[in-house]
Amino acid sequence: MHKFTIWAPKPKLVRLRLGDTIYPMQGPDERGYWRASIEEARPGMKYGFLLDEDLTPYPDPRSLLQLNGVHGLSTIFDQRSYRWDDANWQPPPLSSAVMYELHVGTFTHEGTFDAAISRLPYLFDLGVTHIEVMPIAEFAGDRGWGYDGVDLFAVSRAYGGPDGFKRFVNACHLQGLAVILDVVYNHFGPVGNYAGKFGPYVTDRHHTPWGDAINFEDKGSDEVRQFFFDNAITWMRDFHVDGLRLDAIHEIVDRSAVHFLEELSARIDNLSATMGRKFSIIAESDLNNPMVVTPIEANGLGIDAQWADDFHHALFSVLHVDGVGGYNDDFGLFQYLAKALRQMFVYDGIYSNYRGRSHGRPADGLSAHRFVGFIQNHDQVGNRATGDRLHQIVGVPRTKVALGLVLTAPFIPLLFQGEEFAASTPFLYFADHEDAEMAKLVSEGRKREFASFGWDASQIPNPEDVDTFLKSRLNWGEVNEGVHAEVLEWTRDLIQLRRSCLSLNDGDRGHVQVTFDENQKWLRMDRHLVTVLMNLGQQSVEFTVDAGAKVALASDAAVTQQGGSITIPCDSIAIVKVEDEAHGTRSSDWFSREFR
Repeated sequence: MHKFTIWAPKPKLVRLRLGDTIYPMQGPDERGYWRASIEEARPGMKYGFLLDEDLTPYPDPRSLLQLNGVHGLSTIFDQRSYRWDDANWQPPPLSSAVMYELHVGTFTHEGTFDAAISRLPYLFDLGVTHIEVMPIAEFAGDRGWGYDGVDLFAVSRAYGGPDGFKRFVNACHLQGLAVILDVVYNHFGPVGNYAGKFGPYVTDRHHTPWGDAINFEDKGSDEVRQFFFDNAITWMRDFHVDGLRLDAIHEIVDRSAVHFLEELSARIDNLSATMGRKFSIIAESDLNNPMVVTPIEANGLGIDAQWADDFHHALFSVLHVDGVGGYNDDFGLFQYLAKALRQMFVYDGIYSNYRGRSHGRPADGLSAHRFVGFIQNHDQVGNRATGDRLHQIVGVPRTKVALGLVLTAPFIPLLFQGEEFAASTPFLYFADHEDAEMAKLVSEGRKREFASFGWDASQIPNPEDVDTFLKSRLNWGEVNEGVHAEVLEWTRDLIQLRRSCLSLNDGDRGHVQVTFDENQKWLRMDRHLVTVLMNLGQQSVEFTVDAGAKVALASDAAVTQQGGSITIPCDSIAIVKVEDEAHGTRSSDWFSREFR
């Protein structure tokens, strides 16, 4: 026996096709639902829905398995068949996270969940606590970034399907790693989206850069909202993920009295209370609005944390001084980097040249643990014309400086796959559209976009070419070689230092002091017992530090210390620790004793 339920207020007649048999469905009820209970239905059987007189069977918008892709029939899948081994699992607090973003298809040569499992001990040894997985919902084609998913409950067959993802999550938990899943709740992909045939899932009243927006406030929006609430809960309850990363929430328009995101936060809090496990939500937001990460009790949306784009822009633009256009119009000064480290939002109500208007508001009263900081992620690498990585743009010394600042800054740090060892492979934008016209539009649009920034169109990789995807796979054979091993050791040492030091895990922004020199291009960040000294200038800089301070880590062997004076050569960074006089020991020892 299997109960089929479909929300379909648009058609006047809905029938179920199960195998080769067509069954009538009862409905619609007052909310637009149709139902049928079929005794002979079993897991593994194919099904679809016939709408009105259309003889084409359409897949279920809530399908859990699309073995034949987004255009094929759905497959009945038993969520209860998998046997989990993580009954006692509790994720580390988000405030203590060291996050690692990966794309399943390029993380390993095989590009599957099972292959990724083999790399989990490496990530744990590196010091990672949370793995952020780029979107895995079924999308058109066999390769892509995942942000054009259309079957939002179905795990991509290209990566191993739903059971493959469950094996991956289960293995992560057994290894001591939490899983954050990237989801897209602002639009559907352009190919294979049949949800609109059933009901008003999207609206033309609002638009995103990728098409019509999701209908969160108009007629029928109650059921649309429920669709996305159920999707979020499915990932956490049935797939055991520890949280979600919400893509581009600034493209979610909802003028309801209770915003969709506020209600989502409340429902996930209820799930946490029910299951006895804390689930987290992280948002990508371009709004610079602190209400996103303000608790619901304080009239915010209740999101746990959001990406700190201003920090990335501020840091990248002082590392790469030749950048022109885009966000570089708003950054490029050390004063902006200093402000990002202390106040999170650089644009907190001040005028933005890039936007041509004032932007943002101050993040007063919020912990730095409400923000995720990075220098590389899928956008900041993959949305460059040739997918080049930071060390290929600014060199290895400055890359080590950037890593040093990211991993000692007050917010939650995030690394992008391969960043930790300065991967030689690019991360390019790739797609696989079977429709020739769509493929042409994507390829030509990519070339036009970068031509406007002065790129030669012939240098822009074709996203639809399978070689573009293959070039983006990490080369794990280089990890322990030359400069890659050097950067990996540096990253591991930084993470170890962060995890062992109370001062580096303090989210109180009032405990962060930053000084800088715009002309000499140095910056100093003091975090109680830890001082970070960074020099991007043309000459060495001498800093005075407190008595008892010692260099814990330095990106360059030429960093020298004589008593209370430390000299930092150009393009280098040093992390200095001060002994804790009150306890007669170093802060890391105090941490070990107090928090065993």
